[in-house]
Amino acid sequence: MKTHVVIGAALGAALVFSTAASAAPAPDLSGAVYAGFGHQLTRYANGEWSTLARIGATQRFAASPDGTKAAWVTDGGDLQVSLNGRTTTLVRGLRGGTPCMTPVWSSDSATVAYPARGGRIMAVKADGSAAPRKLGTSKGVCHLAWSADGRYLAGHTGQGDGLYRLDAKTGRSTQVKGVRYVNHVQSLSPDGSKAIIAIPDGPDEVGDGTWPSTFTPVVVDMATGKRQRVPVKGRQLGAFYLRDGRLVARTAGTGGQSGAAAPARNVLVVLDSAGRPVQRIDEPTRARKHALLQVLP
Repeated sequence: MKTHVVIGAALGAALVFSTAASAAPAPDLSGAVYAGFGHQLTRYANGEWSTLARIGATQRFAASPDGTKAAWVTDGGDLQVSLNGRTTTLVRGLRGGTPCMTPVWSSDSATVAYPARGGRIMAVKADGSAAPRKLGTSKGVCHLAWSADGRYLAGHTGQGDGLYRLDAKTGRSTQVKGVRYVNHVQSLSPDGSKAIIAIPDGPDEVGDGTWPSTFTPVVVDMATGKRQRVPVKGRQLGAFYLRDGRLVARTAGTGGQSGAAAPARNVLVVLDSAGRPVQRIDEPTRARKHALLQVLP
């Protein structure tokens, strides 16, 4: 077994990458982006913490897959992005009072999709170089996810009573069978055929639409509605797909590398496209109660 260790100098923590010898080579993961306390999104990379964006009290935020940009919708309904150290307003007049109506980044970190009024899903270049364009109309406008191939977006209704997938090529939106209640959509597989979602116990458990710091992930087939658990042992706290098809599962940790007396750190388990574990990553202690937004290649 080959192990690559990156020391976290600021916290005395480390990210540990373990790759099975029989697994196909895959790029090491270099860090992560989190939403935590203090109304900001933070990045942990190369053993150091940095502020990605200060977003205020809004729950409507997203970090780009490359970990260098952020997008959010203010309470006043402005879509803003943090790009190259500057905050820019791209769109105004959105619904700012609904916590679940979050933007989402394209896999190349160049475009932001967002829910507009009337159920329209729009997209705009993050650098403001082009006018917004319509991708389609959908009832699933909450907690948007976007497939890496760019074709599909998925979200749930504001009432949490349906999951929808929008085909950006045709503009057509379809409801996913068998998903009666849903209160979070975290990620789509690269081809949009599967989604990672959170399913509440019933309508009384749907919640208020705020972004969850942790959730129990369920993988659902977008064509059939068939569900399955992420095949990772331990208490699962979340999961999402990387653009190359790997799936990252977040699990609760019991202690640090020094033993049970060390502070607890969550663990990221990386599965290849066949569902085999190929890496394990100990998160820094500081991230334990923060929402995981991205794992960085």
